Amino acid sequence: MDDKYIGIEKIAEGGYGVVYKCFDTVNAKIVAVKKIIVPDDLNGTPSWLIREVSILKEMEHDNIVRLLDVLNKDNTVYLVFEYLDLDLFSFMMRTELPRNSHVIKDYLRQILCGVAYCHAHKVLHRDLKPPNLLIDMRTNRVKLADFGFSRVVAIPLKSYTNWVGTPGYRAPELLLGSRQYSSAVDIWSVGCIFGEMVLCGSLFTGETDFSQLLSIFSILGTPNEENWPGVSSLSEEISYLPKVNPKDPAKVFQGLEPAGVDLLSQKMLCLDPSKRITARDALKHEYLIT
Repeated sequence: MDDKYIGIEKIAEGGYGVVYKCFDTVNAKIVAVKKIIVPDDLNGTPSWLIREVSILKEMEHDNIVRLLDVLNKDNTVYLVFEYLDLDLFSFMMRTELPRNSHVIKDYLRQILCGVAYCHAHKVLHRDLKPPNLLIDMRTNRVKLADFGFSRVVAIPLKSYTNWVGTPGYRAPELLLGSRQYSSAVDIWSVGCIFGEMVLCGSLFTGETDFSQLLSIFSILGTPNEENWPGVSSLSEEISYLPKVNPKDPAKVFQGLEPAGVDLLSQKMLCLDPSKRITARDALKHEYLIT
């Protein structure tokens, strides 16, 4: 690593690499440095990393983590980000949020602001989940992070890989194999995050695509051509799934005010992606303006 950054401690590790808390000696501040080792068998920097860097360089919003610097040394790339205290997953593990907490509304509003900005710039995040949402505890600011799965989409929509994101937050159209999808996949993920903040725990818990679909449909009901036109053409698996009626969302998210139940269960976790609310419209919903 460049002498400009002095490592303090390792704070995260995953398939993408390792993240360190470091001290920026030039600007005298704490930063987060993601170390990514590029395998020798790859000819040059991987396309996903180029995408992540190019997208983050264009992003300038209060609810999106700031990329401060990029270093390339030998076969290692270092991405330097602003440092934030913890992620939403860690926050939820240590704090039990009341179901009508103003914190839930505030965090959801901030997440949607960041998502709306991305979508306005034709960027899909495609991996929204609590560990990828960072919190500055001093300002109570929430920021979207980890754009490794993100990409700029074309209009009209092209065919993209459906193997993106994390199963527990992957939209049903992706689980059913659709390769043509829209910003609605991010809204689904935000809905899952909203639901987990309300429940203070996991919402959909399948470990495979099939079991994840069963988990979703056990709460929202099994889709059909009437409530999701075209769903049967996405996958033959639909015809083999048990026919389940949707549960009463007010009971599933017991204690959440009616406006919140409507936004979550009817607008965000809508099985038909064409009817899912946009981030921009969600910000105008009664739940977030009262």
